[in-house]
Amino acid sequence: MNSWSRRFGQGALAICGVVLLAITAVPTALADMDGRALPPPLTNADFHDFDPALAEIGRLLFYDPILSGNRNISCGTCHHHDLATGDGLALGVGEGGEGLGIKRTTGRGDARIEKRVPRNASPMFNLGLREIRVLFHDGRLSVDDIFGNGFNSPAEEYLPSGLKGILAAQALFPLTSETEMAGNPEENKVAGAAYDRIDHVWPLLMERVWAIPAYVDLFRQADPSIERAGDLTIAHVANALGDFINSEWRVTDSAFDRYLAGDPTALPPQAMSGMELFYGKAGCSSCHAGQMMSDQGFHALALPHFGPGRTRVFDPYVRDVGRMAESNRLEDAYRFRTPMLRNVALTGPWGHNGAYATLEGIVRHHLDPVAGFENWQPDMVQLPADERLGPVDFIAFEDSRERARLKTRIDIVPVALDDSEVAELIAFLHALSGNAKGRLGRPETVPSGLPVD
Repeated sequence: MNSWSRRFGQGALAICGVVLLAITAVPTALADMDGRALPPPLTNADFHDFDPALAEIGRLLFYDPILSGNRNISCGTCHHHDLATGDGLALGVGEGGEGLGIKRTTGRGDARIEKRVPRNASPMFNLGLREIRVLFHDGRLSVDDIFGNGFNSPAEEYLPSGLKGILAAQALFPLTSETEMAGNPEENKVAGAAYDRIDHVWPLLMERVWAIPAYVDLFRQADPSIERAGDLTIAHVANALGDFINSEWRVTDSAFDRYLAGDPTALPPQAMSGMELFYGKAGCSSCHAGQMMSDQGFHALALPHFGPGRTRVFDPYVRDVGRMAESNRLEDAYRFRTPMLRNVALTGPWGHNGAYATLEGIVRHHLDPVAGFENWQPDMVQLPADERLGPVDFIAFEDSRERARLKTRIDIVPVALDDSEVAELIAFLHALSGNAKGRLGRPETVPSGLPVD
């Protein structure tokens, strides 16, 4: 047993990040499973407040391609109502792609993508919870006053003031990403501005918003202090997007939540057995703890690497070292943030890079990461075909040294479950499903007049 295992013990299981933090109690627990406390049910009081008028504006902006460099993609393209706030792909196809979900292509002609989005599109469910202090797979956005603006983020001291919270801050960064929404610097000045300095992107986007009277009028109605277009800032846009996401996708009505609220019949027998495994033998709750079902920590699971990665300037080849790229600490190599689990059965593919197309696949990988890594095959991934990208998609996976490094960075000890127990655990994960359609839904049109995905 390695030193990590000796310190924290064995038998930990997580769904997308590894679990070894010994969380053994929740102060307001309603029940107890083999010494692990069940959390209280989620309610609206556990979420940040929101402004309904701002949320409605955010709904329009979320689906409006006006915020992308080439006006051809929106937040909703990769976080769609019809796709459980995701895109159904292992790695996203951002700016330049065409279509939705598994039918999305890498585009045509000069507009087609240069590379895939490096990581899986994160679900949007319950991101408005008050407890959330870190976002993105590598945690590159967190609540921290290191730069004097309340956040540790890629924008550092250049993050705009006036943001309502971490969810508003999060909404700003896809707008600056070349692969996600900004596009290539040769195509538009928004993308070029990102190469100059990250905060130079946002004023260019605001010029577009100012030029649309409907948006100006909506913001003026929501905030009397806004008298003219020039009073609008990117913080107003970010706050609207944040309030929309916060209010739109709240999951408090799952069978599990109904059980926690006092309905003993809410969980069918197989899911009840799975809950006992989750909070007991399988050890899942060591990491997926509390009401959020996440410790907001970072753990290494040896998920096989593929795609473009988030390569640092001094990396010798394509790879994704996860949290280490942000912390610059070797011990954080290949660790990724623990996801929350409400609606987890709906939000595949699973893993920070969508390595598994089935829920059973990611669960079995957690049970034995080394065996999962060794048995994993590229044909298990859902990636839109592309004759240019296909030959390089799995270069890192085929590199023997990178494979060896991944296998040595595992924060989990195997757990032995038989097939019936695996089925019970999966049944419990399905019992975490609740409202996936949202409060307002997808708009049919947006003020810019651009097509809505």
